[in-house]
Amino acid sequence: MEAKTCAIFQLSFLCAFLFLISNLQTAIAAVSTDKTSSNTYKIYILTSCNSTTYPADCYKSLKSYYNTIKTDPLKLCKTSLKVTLKTARNTSALVSSIAKKGGLSSAEKAIVKDCIEEISDSIDELKDSLDEMEHLGTGSRLHLQIANIQTWVSAALTDENTCTDEFDEGNKVSKSVKNKIRKSVVNLAKQTSNSLALINNNLKS
Repeated sequence: MEAKTCAIFQLSFLCAFLFLISNLQTAIAAVSTDKTSSNTYKIYILTSCNSTTYPADCYKSLKSYYNTIKTDPLKLCKTSLKVTLKTARNTSALVSSIAKKGGLSSAEKAIVKDCIEEISDSIDELKDSLDEMEHLGTGSRLHLQIANIQTWVSAALTDENTCTDEFDEGNKVSKSVKNKIRKSVVNLAKQTSNSLALINNNLKS
C-alpha cells in the first residue's frame, strides 16, 4: 500500500514538474518574441530617422513610442507630429512666461511678441496637419491631403525659423533672453524638420 501511495505521489510530482517546465518554456518564448519585436520596432524608427536632417534628435524623440509605432509608416508620422506639437506648446509657454516676467526693453518686447505669434501660427499649422492625417482618404483626395500636410508642416518650420532669425539680427535682445528662447525654438524647429522629412519619405498617395 505504501509503495502504491509513493508511486502515485511521485507521478503527481512528475506531472506538476513537467507542467511547470512547459509553462516556463512558454514564458521564455514569449519574452524572447517580445524582445525580438521591440528590437525590430526600434530598428525601424532608427532607420526611418536616418533619412531626416537631425537623425539623433529624431530617434531620441521617438524611441520611447516604439510599441505604438511598430513598423507602421502612418503611425510613425502621426507620433512624430504629436511629439512636435507638444514641443511647440511647451515652447510657446516658455516664450510667453519670459514676456510676462517684465524687465524687457521695448525692442525685446516687440521681438518676443513677434516670436509668440510665429509659434502660435506654427501650433495651428501642426494641429491642422495632425487633424488631416487622422482623416486620410484614398486616391486623388489622399494626394491632396498629403500635399496639404506637407504645406502646413513646411509653413510651421518657416514660422519657427522666422522667430530665430529675429533674435539673430543685431543686438536688440540681451544674451540671456536670446539664449533661453533660441534654444527652445531651435529644438522645436529640428523636430518640425524631422517630422516633415518623415512625412515626405513615408506618406505616399
